[in-house]
Amino acid sequence: MMRAPDTEDETVMTEMCRQSLVAYGQPLCGTVVDCPAPRGSEVLIRIARCGVCHSDLHMQDGYFSLGGDKKLDVSAGRTLPFTLGHEIAGVIEGVGNEALGATVGSRVAVYPWIGCGACAACAVGEENLCSNNRHLGISVDGGYATHVLVPHPRYLLDYAPLSPNFAGPLMCSGLTAYAALKRFTKRPERGPVLLIGLGGVGMMGLAIARALFRTPPIVADIDAEKRNAAIAAGAAQAYDPSDPQARKAVMAATGGLLAVCDFVGSDKSLQFATGLLARGGKVVVTGLLGGNFSIAAAMFGIKAMTIEGTLTGTLAEARELLDLVRAKKIAPIPTRGRPLNEAQAALDDLRAGRVVGRTVLTV
Repeated sequence: MMRAPDTEDETVMTEMCRQSLVAYGQPLCGTVVDCPAPRGSEVLIRIARCGVCHSDLHMQDGYFSLGGDKKLDVSAGRTLPFTLGHEIAGVIEGVGNEALGATVGSRVAVYPWIGCGACAACAVGEENLCSNNRHLGISVDGGYATHVLVPHPRYLLDYAPLSPNFAGPLMCSGLTAYAALKRFTKRPERGPVLLIGLGGVGMMGLAIARALFRTPPIVADIDAEKRNAAIAAGAAQAYDPSDPQARKAVMAATGGLLAVCDFVGSDKSLQFATGLLARGGKVVVTGLLGGNFSIAAAMFGIKAMTIEGTLTGTLAEARELLDLVRAKKIAPIPTRGRPLNEAQAALDDLRAGRVVGRTVLTV
């Protein structure tokens, strides 16, 4: 396996090694292809780090659970072998003749939520919501590889003085959490925010919430190790949502919540979240675990409640997040590095719930 070191080495490789999805529901396999040559505005990135995200599990499976036996098939339109991975930090290795401002040797984080550039969503900067997108590791080949081709320099963000271990995950887990927390507007001024789910996104959300809000957040997770990690990272209180007394304990401590961020996105997590809302409260859902959730329609009016979904974040929000991390000196979440050829083992550990924080592939 070739290695892309975290140093300014401008040697151009002619081959690209990947850990590839070759069949849905099957383990990744190592593949080798010719390294692409950047043309026009394209930029070739030699990858140094790529975070392992829970959504990669759904891509590997080829579906999202909709509850019961229902599934949302996401396998169509993707040519196999395919390269997963979208939390990318690396070094510019090659540039097309129209890639203005891109300098070989520069260390960059890659904004992966790239749109078509022509639709209504893209016109207002919401490329993350583009239906005809080119999202890295989702629609086009991503970061479980030695290299990735990026269509334009505007998607490359200087992450200095952060480490690549931190910068890569900021482009998904950090950005997703930041964009979700922004949607609470002024609610966090009136009480604590509850964060449900303490995986990579939830732990990133905890770090960001502590920087954004005056009151430290409270958290909930069924895993005691993750709850302990959150307390160590500054959470005010940690609850086990599987405990029948957890709801009463939260209500007794808060009187009801105005802001809950669900980083799990399951029927159980949403039921827990909505059951804790005070009047005027809001749940923002980012998690994609799946299932089927229902609530009495009258409750929306009776409680003046809001349930809102969000999907990653915009390029402008990615820039805002990097500025916030620098200004507030936000500490990175717990991170474990693994070599690229252990990508499948990293996915297996994530699926089994054995990961605290984030796993980052070191290429």
